[in-house]
Amino acid sequence: MFTNGQWVFGILFAIVFIIAIFFTYRRDLKLHRKYYKGSVWILVAFISFILFIASIKWFFK
Repeated sequence: MFTNGQWVFGILFAIVFIIAIFFTYRRDLKLHRKYYKGSVWILVAFISFILFIASIKWFFK
């Protein structure tokens, strides 16, 4: 399905992309703390809502 070159490119691209995202996030960490304070609760609410819907689906299955 994929050639060896495509696998190598995909793996190297993923590694470089993750490293770039990591360093960019670290550089902007002060801004994130300032402007996105309390946003973790939005994430918790969203995950809770998804789990609630999944549990309803499982319960009525």
